Amino acid sequence: MDFTVILPLILAFGLDRWLGDPSWLPHPVVGFGKLIAFCERRLNRGRFRLLKGGVMAVGLVLAVYFLALFLLRWIDGWGELTRLTIVGTILSVTVQTVLIFCCLAGTTLIREVRMVFEAVDRSPAEGRRQVARIVGRDTSGLSPQEVRTAALETLAENLSDGVIAPLFWYLLLGVPGMLAYKMVNTLDSMVGYKNPRYLLYGRVAARLDDAANYLPARLTALLMVLVSGRWSLCRFVLRYGSQHASPNSGYPEAALAGILNCCFGGPHHYFGQEVWKPFIGTNERALTTADMQQAVRINERAEGYMVALLCAVLLIL
Repeated sequence: MDFTVILPLILAFGLDRWLGDPSWLPHPVVGFGKLIAFCERRLNRGRFRLLKGGVMAVGLVLAVYFLALFLLRWIDGWGELTRLTIVGTILSVTVQTVLIFCCLAGTTLIREVRMVFEAVDRSPAEGRRQVARIVGRDTSGLSPQEVRTAALETLAENLSDGVIAPLFWYLLLGVPGMLAYKMVNTLDSMVGYKNPRYLLYGRVAARLDDAANYLPARLTALLMVLVSGRWSLCRFVLRYGSQHASPNSGYPEAALAGILNCCFGGPHHYFGQEVWKPFIGTNERALTTADMQQAVRINERAEGYMVALLCAVLLIL
C-alpha cells in the first residue's frame, strides 16, 4: 500500500493545527487577491462588465488549476527522467504538503474567534475592533451579543469554506482542484457583492462560488451533526439551512445554531446598506465563552473526521 498518497494530506493537516497561517510564509491567496485586484481595476469599467467579469473569473480559475497540474506533473516527470525516484517523491510530497497547508484555514480562524470573545469580555469597543478582522459587515454599532454571534456565524461558515470545501475538491481533483477552489473563494470574497460596483462584474464569480460550495456546505452540516451525536438536528438544519440568503452558508450556520440551541441571523450592514438575514433558530439567548468553546470542539472534530474520511477513500482508491 502506497502511503505517500495520504502523507501530504496528513502532514498539511498537522501543520495547520500547529501553525495556522503564519505571517512569515508567502500565501497563494495573497497572490490571488493581488491578481484579482489588478484585473478588476482594468476591466470593471465601461460596457460588457458581466462578460469581462465572467471571462476574468473563469480564466483565473482555469489558469490556477492547470499551472498547479503542470507543476506537479513536471516534478513527477523530473524524478523519473533523472532516475532520482526517491528525491522526486520527497520533492513531490513536500510541494503537495505546502500547497495543501496553504489551502487549509481552520486553526487561524479558531484563534481569531477566541480572541473576539476575549476582547468583547474586556470591552464592547475592543470586541467590535477584533471581530472586524474576520467579518465583512460593518461592526461599529454591534452590541456584545451581536459581536459574539457574528464570530460564531463566521466560524461555522469558515469550517465549510476554509476546510471542508478545499478537502472536498482535493478528493475530486487533487491539489490543482484545491487551489482552483481557493481562487473561486477568493474571487467571491473580493468581487461577489450585490452592490453597484460588483453587481455585474462579480456575478459569475459569485455563481461559481455557489456551485463550488453546494455539496461541501451540506457535507459540513452533516459532519457537525455527526460529531455532536444528535441526529435529530438534521430536521433543524433542513428547516433553517435553506432560508439563508446564501444557498450554502445557512447549512453550517444552522447546524451550529442547533447544536448550541441559539439564534443566528437578523440585520447586518454592508457598505452602508442594511441587509436582513433570516433568523436561524428561535432561542435568542445570550452567548457565552462556553458556547464558543463548544463550537471550537465541534469544528476541530469535524475537521478530523473529514481528514480521516479522505485518507480512507484515497487508500481504497
